[in-house]
Amino acid sequence: MPGPPPPDFTSLSLAEIARLAEENHLPPVESWNPEHCGDSEMRIARDGTWYHQGSPIGRAPMVRLFSTILRREPDGRFVLVTPVEKLDIEVEDAPFTAVEMKVEDEGEAMKLAFRLNTGDLVTAGPEHPLRFEEREDGPRPYLHVRGGLEALIARPVYYELAGIALANDSAPPGVWSNNAFFALEPRP
Repeated sequence: MPGPPPPDFTSLSLAEIARLAEENHLPPVESWNPEHCGDSEMRIARDGTWYHQGSPIGRAPMVRLFSTILRREPDGRFVLVTPVEKLDIEVEDAPFTAVEMKVEDEGEAMKLAFRLNTGDLVTAGPEHPLRFEEREDGPRPYLHVRGGLEALIARPVYYELAGIALANDSAPPGVWSNNAFFALEPRP
């Protein structure tokens, strides 16, 4: 069963966020290698909504539970995996969405923490880098979550990031988090 609901992000310090992220014990999906069993009939839309057989999954604890058994395969496919079965899941863009950001300190001492649509907490840094892609419909910012899984940073959160980058006068514009600099321009 899913655990308790996530804590209120706005009331947490970045030290508390880092502690909670460290304590978030996920199943060892990378070590599970069952036979492929088919299609889950599930889809994660670009906006982070999870669907089963075309209907949105309205129970947040159920989405949180499924997100803990999500894995990206070496060939780029996404699967839901348990010790006994592996099912394909369609992901339109990124499997997670970063919906809220918390900033602590300034300049090179800055730390950026994100709350995902699943309630997960991730602090950007060398192990969880930010990257930016330029697409026809505009920039797409991403945060590495774990094991090849990323979160698309929601547009309002991206605007906060861009505001920080423009205010710190770096060239190129970018942000710091956990001693790592992330330029807000796409990588070649």
